[in-house]
Amino acid sequence: MACQTRFFVIFAMLVAGFATAYGQGGTRVESALNKEIGPIRSSPAYAETLLRRTELQSDLEAMLPDYTEQNPKVLEARFEIGVLTKDMDRMFGVKPSEVGRLTQALGKMIVRRAALETDYYRLQRAYNKDHPEVKRAKRRVDVFDAAIKEILG
Repeated sequence: MACQTRFFVIFAMLVAGFATAYGQGGTRVESALNKEIGPIRSSPAYAETLLRRTELQSDLEAMLPDYTEQNPKVLEARFEIGVLTKDMDRMFGVKPSEVGRLTQALGKMIVRRAALETDYYRLQRAYNKDHPEVKRAKRRVDVFDAAIKEILG
């Protein structure tokens, strides 16, 4: 019986030690993560992209009482919000030492490309992929995409 008690005391100490270590490790990880994300969130490119996404979300909230989820305006707003969110997530892949790449010009390119992708999405729903307007819209998206990739890598 004394052996079991000793075992439980040692086990409890180990569990408490792991919990303490895990808690401190989690705090350190969160702190390191915030140090890396902080400069990205305060970058001009992130701010420009966040501004456009917020405008779209506000517009969407205003539309929803009057339009159904299948309305083209709602679909396009949701599509563009998704594109911008993906680009914002992509910005978090930038190393903290390279945050200087996240300029306002990059933010404007990302916002413009998202608008062009939304136009391309709209045209694809209206025409087949071989239609000249669809091809032209795709080329415009590709030009902006190449410029963004040149900056972000």
